[in-house]
Amino acid sequence: MAIDFQDITDTLRKVTLTGRLDLPGTDEISTKFAALSATSNRRVIVDLSGVSFLASIGIRAIITNAKALQQRGGRMVLFVGDNAPVYKTLETTGIDSLIPMFTELSEAEKALNG
Repeated sequence: MAIDFQDITDTLRKVTLTGRLDLPGTDEISTKFAALSATSNRRVIVDLSGVSFLASIGIRAIITNAKALQQRGGRMVLFVGDNAPVYKTLETTGIDSLIPMFTELSEAEKALNG
């Protein structure tokens, strides 16, 4: 599991997750993911387009970090691109009702800027 980030603006960060977000993968990135997500008044796009497998532990990590960010005055959205398996998993679990989910990066950015 790999994690990377890019600060698009002073208040907009894109966190990119790549690989298997299963138990070992989530353990591998959990501390860095929390640190990158838990900043005050920041808007965060989590890019899941490169995630090859998404387990419940990975979903829990996303929700936990989204809630922590929200408590600090920030917002999180998910970008899945054309990753149909991840999109379907998130939609089936109802995550999209908690954290906005987008297939277009420009739409994700627009949602955070609005």
